[in-house]
Amino acid sequence: MSRLRLQFVWSAWWLTLIGWCATIWRSQFRRGESLHALYYLYGGNGDGLKQVIGFQGIHGAYSEQAIRQHFGDTVDVHPCPTLTDLFDAINSNVVTHAMLPVENALAGAVAQAYELLLESDLRIQAEVIVHVHHALLAPRGVNMDDLECVRSHPQALAQCEQFLRRNGLKAIPWYDTAGSARDLASDKDAGKKAGAIASPLAGELYGLDILATEIEDVNFNYTRFFVLGYEDSARGDYNKTSLVFATRNRPAALYECIGEFATRGINLTKIESRPRRNRPWEPVFFVDVEGHWQDTNCQEALARLLQRASFVKMLGSYPAVKTNSVGM
Repeated sequence: MSRLRLQFVWSAWWLTLIGWCATIWRSQFRRGESLHALYYLYGGNGDGLKQVIGFQGIHGAYSEQAIRQHFGDTVDVHPCPTLTDLFDAINSNVVTHAMLPVENALAGAVAQAYELLLESDLRIQAEVIVHVHHALLAPRGVNMDDLECVRSHPQALAQCEQFLRRNGLKAIPWYDTAGSARDLASDKDAGKKAGAIASPLAGELYGLDILATEIEDVNFNYTRFFVLGYEDSARGDYNKTSLVFATRNRPAALYECIGEFATRGINLTKIESRPRRNRPWEPVFFVDVEGHWQDTNCQEALARLLQRASFVKMLGSYPAVKTNSVGM
């Protein structure tokens, strides 16, 4: 390679890296302005913001369980009817953080969650993994022998199908797991015939008896959540970086993009394609890799990815949960 061409390649690499850093600096500046507004909204006094964590669903949802697991039992929470409402709540400063479900080990990815992440400027601050345990709930004084039917979300009913069959219980689909518990507690007509499948937390919150716990048919039912906020999080002992990119329309484009990570010894823990709304038949790829964007090998891979891909957006580098299972 000639000296002139070598100089051109290095110049392009450094310009790309500078552009990447400038993009991160601008997003930090915007988040700083939002935090300044939050400081006054929540009565900041120099000791930090009052944390309010938003989640989709009603009280007793597994998303609220994830909040308690990560932030503790005393943190303030704010339920939102839909995932869109959850993003609206954090963007309008109603909450300081959001707990977003993104993937279930049995049901797969939450498509809308990734679409909202793509359109948002929020940063992933942490990964939370909840081991989902379903419980059979009933009104006070009701025994297992009294029950004839059980209400819950169709996914929860499917995950407890063998338990329901063994006990001769009819499955009745409901709009939500925690919602089935709340409605059962307030339904005077249910009598002793109806129960609900939800979290033990929902049973506590709505004054229901827990007749049986861990009734799911398989024991590897995990749900993965992202903690979303305005700032980049501090590095942890084990970190992941999440990003989304689109490839150019030519042979080996995807191979070359992910090859930038492979050649630098960076492990991919997730890759999934999603449709791109504004460009039919040109998908985007959501990728999770081990490591922090400030690591030298990650910086090199990201700089090269910027050159190869037609679009790149980093969703965050954050402390992650290290397990023996791929993607968790």
